Amino acid sequence: MFGRDPWGGSLEISHADSATDDDRSRNLQDLDRAALSRQLDETQQSWLLKKYVDLGCMVVSRKHFLWTVGSILGAALLVGLIVLIVKTLPHHRPRPPPPDKYTQALHKALMFFNAQRSGPLPKHNNVSWRGNSGMQDGMSNGGTKKNLVGGYYDAGDAINWSVIEYSAKYEAAGELEHVKEIIKWGTDYLLKTFNSSADTIDEIAAQVGAGDTSKDTNPNDHYCWTRPEDIDYERPVYTCHSCSDLASEMAAALAAASIVFKDSKTYSDKLVHGAATLWKYGRSQKGRYSPNGADSSIFYNSTSYWDEFVWGGAWLYYATGNSSYLALATHPTMAKHAGAFWGGPFYGVFSWDNKLPGAQVLLSRLRLFLSPGYPYEEILQTFHNQTSIVMCSFLPIFNTFNRTRGGLIQLNHGAPQPLQYVVKAAFLATVFSDYMETVGSPGWTCGPNFYPIEVLRNFARTQIDYILGDNPLKMSYVVGYGKKYPKHVHHRGASIPKNGVKYGCKGGWKWRDTKNPNPNTIIGAMVAGPDRFDGFKDVRTNYNYTEPTLVGNAGLVAALIALSDIRTGIDKNTIFSAVPPFFPPCRLLPQLGSHDRKTRKTRKTRSPGHLLSLSLSLSLSFCTIPPQGAFALSHLHGAASQISPPLQSLLR
Repeated sequence: MFGRDPWGGSLEISHADSATDDDRSRNLQDLDRAALSRQLDETQQSWLLKKYVDLGCMVVSRKHFLWTVGSILGAALLVGLIVLIVKTLPHHRPRPPPPDKYTQALHKALMFFNAQRSGPLPKHNNVSWRGNSGMQDGMSNGGTKKNLVGGYYDAGDAINWSVIEYSAKYEAAGELEHVKEIIKWGTDYLLKTFNSSADTIDEIAAQVGAGDTSKDTNPNDHYCWTRPEDIDYERPVYTCHSCSDLASEMAAALAAASIVFKDSKTYSDKLVHGAATLWKYGRSQKGRYSPNGADSSIFYNSTSYWDEFVWGGAWLYYATGNSSYLALATHPTMAKHAGAFWGGPFYGVFSWDNKLPGAQVLLSRLRLFLSPGYPYEEILQTFHNQTSIVMCSFLPIFNTFNRTRGGLIQLNHGAPQPLQYVVKAAFLATVFSDYMETVGSPGWTCGPNFYPIEVLRNFARTQIDYILGDNPLKMSYVVGYGKKYPKHVHHRGASIPKNGVKYGCKGGWKWRDTKNPNPNTIIGAMVAGPDRFDGFKDVRTNYNYTEPTLVGNAGLVAALIALSDIRTGIDKNTIFSAVPPFFPPCRLLPQLGSHDRKTRKTRKTRSPGHLLSLSLSLSLSFCTIPPQGAFALSHLHGAASQISPPLQSLLR
């Protein structure tokens, strides 16, 4: 067959070439398989290995393969290097916010106790100008020799209570171990002052050293002005055989400390035993530790021991759970003798001579949280109501106490050294407001008017703020806090330089009388404070302005930790660790037995007596649950809209 050839001539079309496309494709595939099945010689294989890499699932170019692997390894090395650099460089985390002013002042206030230690000082005492002192105390006391080395110069309380209530705050501030060490330094010394291992005692070492200068000029702690480390005169020991006030106060301190150290059972038990021994002695040998004419009556004259009975009984009850202590502390006759119904100018003023206000707040806690009921309710309710009245007296609207123009409350009615009373009132106001908040009470009433708890806290803040410098003189009365504070503190150790020279009894007078600032700064010391006109004289010889005390600083520490901005609240349960339940534990309803199932089928034939018996048995299977956080309904009376107009300014 011929066709026309466009290039000329004829075109022959062969039938052999007329195979379909499918035939050609099959032929080509056969050729490919033949080629692949044919073995490559060594030259060909070598050439392929240089150009390609067989990965099993695929064949890739060697060049691309090496580039990919190198990139991955390089990236891995870079990431590892970055991680190494990040881990070795210091981390710049955002700094936590600075502590609030109350916490800052707390750190300093606690340092004061380190400066007041007597005896062999620990290496970490952190007061460079102090050293071992009083190393012969008690050993030169005539016929009776007793090791009375240690303790503090001066005395104080209230720290135990604040640690129990605010242990989480102390821990958050980084001061829990420090404050517990301060407490133990004091309780270890108290255990030395009597036979703490005995069940019965007949005397207590009440005072070491003398201070009366009215009879002669023999060297003593007031006549001489010398560093404690350089004391070389005899320091007599005064023992008492009938001192209910001192014994009960010591019992309260040891009992409270036993709760602080409850995790150390051996030491806690030792403290409880000592407290019980002191309490028994104080109750059996009634009398004041400072009778007329005694050296102690000149400086710390106790007016009564009944308030210490209430105070000590309350703490011993919390420490032991023994209801006999609570029964005595809440006995109406005890309350009467303690002055609960007397009133007077110092009613409600918590001080070293008047423990009743503190005891009333402490026992109000029991009523608020546990509501023990009969037979304690009568006096507990009385104490609770009286505490509310005391809190009302702190408010300026009632004019119970005068105030300086700068706002400082005059709890001691214009007498010198006001701050030790102010700080304790601030603590009581704050802790009582925390009690109310914890049980869900929004405030309390003073007569017909309702006041929210924030008003009470505002009172405490304004008083502590005054002490920290918010006053007409812009003077901080805590040494080392703020830019302006007293520089001539009435303190022997701080006023005499530690220069290797031993100044005798009269040799230190020149340091007492100099107008130069103290060579040593006694950090954290709260001085006696201003006068009733907001005036202050930074004069070393005028102790009414510039003398610090442990009793003052103890109250300051308690108020500062209570007011600090660390939001942990009070510890609701630790103080009740040893207190047994006032109500029987709940019992579940009994399950119906075979007899009950039988009587169900024949219940129409039950007699009235049987129904009564069944009713009683079911009712007895329940229990009475104490109203947690019970408080007087009067505390809920009114509303915020009923707040009297004069108080509106306090809330702004």
